[in-house]
Amino acid sequence: MDLSRLVRVSDHQWQLPPREGMRAPAVFFGSRALLLDMEEDVARQLRGVASLPGIVAAAWAMPDAHSGYGFPIGGVAAFDPAEGVVSAGGVGFDIACGVRALATNLDAEDVRDSLEPLADALALAVPSGVGQGGPLRLDQAEIERMLRGGASWAVGQGFGAPADLGRCEERGRMEGADPGAVSAEAKARIRDQIGTLGSGNHYLEVQRVAEVFDPALADGYGLRPGQVLVAIHCGSRGLGHQIGQDFLPRMLAEAPRHGLAIGDPELACAPLRSDLGREYLAAMACGVNCALANRQVIAHRVRRVFESVLPGARLDLFYDVCHNTCRREEHELDGRRRSLFVHRKGATRALGPGHPGLPSDLKALGQPVLVGGSMGTCSYVLAGTAGNPALDSACHGAGRAMSRTKARKSFRGRDVAESLRHQGIFLRAKDLRDVAEEAPEAYKDVNLVIASAAAAGLAKPVVRVEPLACVKG
Repeated sequence: MDLSRLVRVSDHQWQLPPREGMRAPAVFFGSRALLLDMEEDVARQLRGVASLPGIVAAAWAMPDAHSGYGFPIGGVAAFDPAEGVVSAGGVGFDIACGVRALATNLDAEDVRDSLEPLADALALAVPSGVGQGGPLRLDQAEIERMLRGGASWAVGQGFGAPADLGRCEERGRMEGADPGAVSAEAKARIRDQIGTLGSGNHYLEVQRVAEVFDPALADGYGLRPGQVLVAIHCGSRGLGHQIGQDFLPRMLAEAPRHGLAIGDPELACAPLRSDLGREYLAAMACGVNCALANRQVIAHRVRRVFESVLPGARLDLFYDVCHNTCRREEHELDGRRRSLFVHRKGATRALGPGHPGLPSDLKALGQPVLVGGSMGTCSYVLAGTAGNPALDSACHGAGRAMSRTKARKSFRGRDVAESLRHQGIFLRAKDLRDVAEEAPEAYKDVNLVIASAAAAGLAKPVVRVEPLACVKG
C-alpha cells in the first residue's frame, strides 16, 4: 500500500484522508511494515465501507487485513439501528467461522510418542474437504432445531456438557434465529456436514503452550508452559455460504427501492429496519448457531479420540469465539451509551475486563481472543483490554499475503508437508493441493500482527502456542 496516501496517527494507527461520499473515517491498525505489504485494494474497500449509510465512529482494518468480498477481511464497522444497513459482504460467506480452544490436562511430553496415531485418529473422526459430509445426518426437523439451538442443541443431543456453553459466545446460541429465513438449498447443504471441518484455512490442531507473556493472565486462564491445547477452526459450512449467495443478489436488487446507491455491487446491503434486513439477520443468526453446533460436535469427537489414544486425558472448553458476524451490541460513543449493529468480518470480539457479557470467572481478566496462525506456524491467546479503540474488536489470524491461486503456483503441497514433517509436525490432509494454498509463506507473519495489535491497544498477548499435529481442512 502507498503510505503517502495515509495520515499517520501513531506508529500503529493510520487513516485515509476524507473524500466525498465518506460518512466516517477509514482507519488502519498496523506497523509501517504491515501497511506497506497490504494490498491497495484494502484501502478502496475500506473507503467503500466508510461510505455506507448509517455508519458510526469509523471503518476499521485490523493488522491482519487483506482484500475480501465487499468488506476487507479484517474489517470492522458499526451501524445505527435506525439509519444504518446490514451487509452480507460485511459478515462474509463463512458465517461465524471461528476458533474453539480446548485446554487439556496433558503436557507436550505426555503426547509426544502418541502424536502420529493421535493425528490419524483425529483425521478419521473429523472429516475434512470441500463438500465433505460426515456420519451425522439430520432430517428437516432436526436441522431446524439445530439452527435455533446452536451448541445448546448439540449438548442436548449428547455432544458435550452444559458447562461448555458458558465458555461460548452467546452461551452457544444466538437469539433471533429463524429457520424460515433460510432457503431449502442452504438447509440441504448442511444435512450431513455438522461435525466436519470443510476446506480452505480450516484446521484441527494439537498445540503446546510455547511461551507465556503475562503469567498472571495465563494463570487466571488456566494456561501453563508446555500444556497441550487443541484448536478447532471452522464455521457454518455450506449453509453459511448459501445464505450469502441467497441474500447478496436480493440486497442488490432491492437497493433502489430503499434509496441506496450501491457503487460496489459487493457492498450490497439492506436497511436494518427493512423486511429484507431483518430477514437476513434472522438467517445469519441461524448461520451462527450452525457454526457453534458444528464446533461443539467436533469438540465432542476430539474428546473421544483423546480418551481412546491417551486414557485419562481431559479436555475442557477454554473458549469459543467467532469472527464473521453482525451483532447488536451496546457501546459508549461520544459520552453516551448506544445500541449498534457491529459487523466483524475476519475480526474477533475482544471484550475488556468487567464487561457484562463475560462469564463470571473471566470477568476480572478480559475475554480470551484466539488468534490462529498459518499452518505450521504459531498461534496466540490474547486478552481483551479496556479502552479498545475499535468497539472491542481485534485481529483473528495472520491474514493472507498471497492469493490462493498464486500460492498454488508458488508451492507444492508435497514440499509443504515434507517441511512440516521435518519440523516434527504431523500433518493429515485430504488434498495436497489445499496444503499448497495454505503454505505458511502465503500468510503474513503472525508475530508482527500480534505486536501491532498489542501496540494499538486492541488486545494483550497472554501465550504463544506451537503446533504438534494438524488435520487440514
